[in-house]
Amino acid sequence: MAELADAAHAAAEHGAELTVQEYITHHLSFFTFGRIDGHWAFAHTPEEAAEMGFWAINVDTMGWSVFLGAAFLLFFRRVAVNASVDNPSGVQNFVEAVVEFVDARVSEAFNYKNELIGPLCLLLFFWILLMNTMDLVPVDLLTTFGFEPMLHTVFHIENSPFKVVPTTDPNITMGMSTMVFLMIIYYSIKNKGLGGFLGELAFHPFGKWMMPFNLIIEVPTLFAKPISLGLRLFGNLYAGELLFLLIASMLGLWQLPAHFVWAAFHLLVIPLQAFVFMMLTIVYLNAAHEVPHH
Repeated sequence: MAELADAAHAAAEHGAELTVQEYITHHLSFFTFGRIDGHWAFAHTPEEAAEMGFWAINVDTMGWSVFLGAAFLLFFRRVAVNASVDNPSGVQNFVEAVVEFVDARVSEAFNYKNELIGPLCLLLFFWILLMNTMDLVPVDLLTTFGFEPMLHTVFHIENSPFKVVPTTDPNITMGMSTMVFLMIIYYSIKNKGLGGFLGELAFHPFGKWMMPFNLIIEVPTLFAKPISLGLRLFGNLYAGELLFLLIASMLGLWQLPAHFVWAAFHLLVIPLQAFVFMMLTIVYLNAAHEVPHH
């Protein structure tokens, strides 16, 4: 608690140098690497990051997402290697409970045989849960007073932002939803054939004589799946982070009580959004396996 209090005090001093708008803009920006003015470099400002274009990479987002994904895999592997039937540990019981929870949801909503769906949904649920949980860390604890000074020391980049919540980056959420979308297309064509898949788009729900209207309805519906899947996760976590930033920037030393009040409510959002993403993935992939009977 003393560490958090020190961070809050430092945040107040840091906030005194910036307006509320500048403080929030700083924390909503990314530590970006890309090509600018003909050479590869780290962005020093949000404007430079925007100039880098599509091929720029948000180093903080990628670093934390890969780190949390690797931590998930190593943690589950360690528990699996040390698993005991006669004397299970509390950690083993927790992991088994999570696996059984995900397996039960897959069994309820997925009506076909596919050994990939269970592990995929476990990965999505726990990985998203870990990334979402980073939103509970006080905004200045790991950024302004941890990684940002390191960036200045190592890369000589002063006041560079460093975000620690990967799911507040649409590149991550839309990347995961695009992966799910590609799996939807793959399994739709695999199970229904290319003709069956295109036929669903062209001939449903009004029959072949209403093909233009069918396409107007079905094609946007198909592409709405990954867009809504990714933007829902991003929007909820981004809104939560923004409120944490408002609390930190406006309350100064008094931010901790308000931070913990909002964090208590946010505890519902963090697992809920991971659960919703997982369940919609199951529903969409189940629909991709359905073969219409004529």
